[in-house]
Amino acid sequence: MIQRELENLVRMLVWVAFQVFVCNKIHLMGYATPIVYVAFVAYFRFGYPRVGILMWCFVCGLLVDIFTNTPGVASGSITLVALLQPMLLKAIAPKDAVENMSPSLLSLGYMTFMRYLFLLVVVHHLAFFALDTFSYFDIRHAAISCGGSIVLSFLILWGVEHLRTRNRKTS
Repeated sequence: MIQRELENLVRMLVWVAFQVFVCNKIHLMGYATPIVYVAFVAYFRFGYPRVGILMWCFVCGLLVDIFTNTPGVASGSITLVALLQPMLLKAIAPKDAVENMSPSLLSLGYMTFMRYLFLLVVVHHLAFFALDTFSYFDIRHAAISCGGSIVLSFLILWGVEHLRTRNRKTS
């Protein structure tokens, strides 16, 4: 139990550090910035307590908010994703999924996991950009930024998952 929570803490800190120190420096054509800390939500085990997921994700978003000066935007959007994650995982996972299963390419299969990850990214980014813009003053710019960030974030997370899978297969 304690080991699992320490793993969650390390995983959260790695995603936050990667977001703050690497991804926030990328601004593709002035529009797209990858927002990858949403992957923290994706790897919670099937059957993990919903309150636990919500608390972990709120803290993760709060850390991102503190380091990126986006008061409430990151924490609000990732908490929404944390609220929906168990339902999405249950809807997407095979009916015979093990209660303790950890979502990955190996456990869910390629297309199922990628669909699950893409849905989490889309929900997160729509909420993030809606909270960040908070008006429809420049909806075109917000839509281009959101769409570009979704694509860029998903491509990075796809690459990270392939690296994780390759490392698991070799060990």
